[in-house]
Amino acid sequence: QVQLVESGGGLVQPGGSLRLSCAASGSIFKIYGMGWYRQAPGEQRELVASITSGGSTNYADSVKGRFTISRDNAEKMVYLQMNSLKPEDTAAYYCNADLVITSTEIYRGVWGQGTLVTVSS
Repeated sequence: QVQLVESGGGLVQPGGSLRLSCAASGSIFKIYGMGWYRQAPGEQRELVASITSGGSTNYADSVKGRFTISRDNAEKMVYLQMNSLKPEDTAAYYCNADLVITSTEIYRGVWGQGTLVTVSS
């Protein structure tokens, strides 16, 4: 069994920072592409940031300059550093990744369970 588990969410004041972590567990050889998504109440899930296995990154316009996605391939971890948080960043954050089990077994589009980020005074 393989899975992704997010952590690091919580309550933070506007202008504050949080770092989210996503840990891959199970017999996983490596992680290919990885993305952080978020879903606010009543809204559709949206892509926040993505990173390739080679380290190339992309960000939603709403978070550019404030969020940074990174990864530790050896530890099979992906992070989302969130700075200058705004109330509109409030959402459940999910990681998504393509997980390589063997050279012939790949689980694409695996979702974590989510971690809640609340930005409020």
